[in-house]
Amino acid sequence: MRAVRVAFAYENIVPAGLATICSFLFSNIKEFLISKIMAEALKYLYNDAFFASLTKALSQVTGKLDKKLFLKKIHSTAWDGYELKQRMHHVATVVHDFLPPEFKKSAPLILKLVDQFKKNNQGAGFEHIFLAHFIELYGMNDLDTSLKAIEKITQYISCEFAIRPFIVKYEKQVMKQMLLWSKHKSEHVRRLSSEGCRPRLPWAMALPRFKKDPSLIWPILENLKNDESLYVRKSVANNLNDISRDHPEQVIKLAKKWKGTSREADWIIKHGSRTLLRKADTNSLGLFGFSDKIKPVVKRFAIGKTSLRIGDKLDFSFYLIHTEKKDEKLRVEFGVYYMKSNGKANRKLFKITENNYAPKTEYMFKRNHSFGNLTTRKHYPGKHKLVIVVNGKELAGEEFMLKK
Repeated sequence: MRAVRVAFAYENIVPAGLATICSFLFSNIKEFLISKIMAEALKYLYNDAFFASLTKALSQVTGKLDKKLFLKKIHSTAWDGYELKQRMHHVATVVHDFLPPEFKKSAPLILKLVDQFKKNNQGAGFEHIFLAHFIELYGMNDLDTSLKAIEKITQYISCEFAIRPFIVKYEKQVMKQMLLWSKHKSEHVRRLSSEGCRPRLPWAMALPRFKKDPSLIWPILENLKNDESLYVRKSVANNLNDISRDHPEQVIKLAKKWKGTSREADWIIKHGSRTLLRKADTNSLGLFGFSDKIKPVVKRFAIGKTSLRIGDKLDFSFYLIHTEKKDEKLRVEFGVYYMKSNGKANRKLFKITENNYAPKTEYMFKRNHSFGNLTTRKHYPGKHKLVIVVNGKELAGEEFMLKK
């Protein structure tokens, strides 16, 4: 069983020494770009051990390989200065130098290389994504050969990035193939049919046409809405979440259509509506049973201090109660109005919980929130505000100063 497919999909993609970093990053990276720290860590996967396995497999596939010359080309004078994507690109080009120049002859050898890695018990890791990049680099003028290669390679290491330039150049043909792939026996190929056409796939080539019009994506997602694989369903939900940023009304319409048809579909639409829920979209809240008609009350809201420095944590607590006559489903969040570099405040919501709450009963919440700088968020000094949000409504808030 392989341990990994691609860095942006799996948590266990790096050596044990980086496991803690990865665990944290992957649990928090759902909505934004991979951090520079992660890219810096991943580039070192192109190391001596990797090149030893690569030259061994390449030699077995070609029947001969000048390993010294290969490694000399890899470790060019510019190698140490290359970042992650540059290293991936460089590896693909050097491999190409040792294969026939014609793509129809080199592509089968790349597929044999995949098979050889498996025979050598070489589990796929992010470093093997150069295989997909090879097809992207040299197969753009041979669509049929490239699609067949991608179908096989993605079952070893994801081709979600490599497929996108083909979508841009051959939109109708590739999306027709993606629709067929959505019924493939391999979960990895089915996932590619969704992940590859996400309008806002992090770290990938943009698909501006799909941001404007996602109509070619819908039939694929329909085929996958009840998929048995959670791996596939997560991709479908992420695709929906991408689309919701540009076409919220279409996602809500689809969610209403799918709701209640299966447990799998219900999970997808809930996860796929997370951005809409965080934006307190009334239609989305209502769809998932969070009424905006009830009037919950927040009592005794208090923050630990009204002045703190960047890097500090802010403690806060409150009591929640509602006065309806029956249990009510409440989505409880807190929001922070962050001061931005332009001097304006921008609210970001953080989910606390969602649950059914009995009437006329006080529920106490105690939380804290860090204002330490992250690779994904930089803090600026100035007036901030922390608010409590229930079913999309701000019910309490307190201002505080954040200092350097």
